[in-house]
Amino acid sequence: MMNSKVTWKESIKGWLYILPMIIGVVIFSIYPILKSFAMSLYTQYQFLTDTVLARGFGNFTYLFSDSDFHIALVNTIIYVVVTVPLTIGFSLFFAVLLFRIKKLAGLFRTIYFLPFVTSTIAISMVWTWIFNARSGLANYFLSLVGIHPIDWLNDPHYAMLTLIIISVWKSLGFNIILIMAGLGNIDKRYSDAARVDGANSWQIFWNVILPQLFLTLVFVLINAVIADFKIFDEVFAVFGGQPGPAKSAMTMVFYIYQQFYVFNQYGRAAAASVILFFIILLVTVVQLWLSRHFDYRRPTKKAKTGRIFHGGF
Repeated sequence: MMNSKVTWKESIKGWLYILPMIIGVVIFSIYPILKSFAMSLYTQYQFLTDTVLARGFGNFTYLFSDSDFHIALVNTIIYVVVTVPLTIGFSLFFAVLLFRIKKLAGLFRTIYFLPFVTSTIAISMVWTWIFNARSGLANYFLSLVGIHPIDWLNDPHYAMLTLIIISVWKSLGFNIILIMAGLGNIDKRYSDAARVDGANSWQIFWNVILPQLFLTLVFVLINAVIADFKIFDEVFAVFGGQPGPAKSAMTMVFYIYQQFYVFNQYGRAAAASVILFFIILLVTVVQLWLSRHFDYRRPTKKAKTGRIFHGGF
């Protein structure tokens, strides 16, 4: 039955089942991407009448000479470089701890997952109060150790740090669930065999558990990078619709929002979104290549001699 040839009627039936999803993807994903590529070349465009008066690469030329775009690009890269390692590190740490907890495990998992399903606006309002310069909890705890109050939301030196703290806290829940699912798929016999051979807890984690989590961590990494490159909601909510003090929290998506909705520069906004698209695509391709190159779970040439390298990091 498994090897029976699929008839054309069965193929049509299968395509009909997924047709609604395909239509949704084409309308809400593929078409907007293609439209953005086309609009990025509109140098003179009347939005209300959808009339293109001139085309060219002037939008891209403007972006590369725009200081605000440079600020947004640098801020976004800094944000991703700092946030992604912190998010994955904390997520892995808490996932391992929660995986070992037997009592009230479901309660703790729910608590950590709540920020992910909570409205970004609601979360940002709470954190705005926490980082309030006069009555916030952050400055209160800092005062207990003799540190002077910090104007988190109005000082350009701390605006990005505030954004990073909020984003790391918000994204922990989803990543913890993914990593815990990966931990649950690891055969316990690997750890038992290593323990019989005299390995301690750290050696088991580093040489047994972590290599088995490799594909899960790659998946979490790619998701985190893509999500962090598209950071916008937290910036808009925490800083009241502004890109932070002195544009210190200006990100690529916020720049696109300003060009499109505030300045009505639709071609420039589309050009910036195209650049962001290719940045995310390039980073994702590099991550996939590195994950295959450094995947220690794949057999090496030594497998031909009867030995397969599973090694630790």
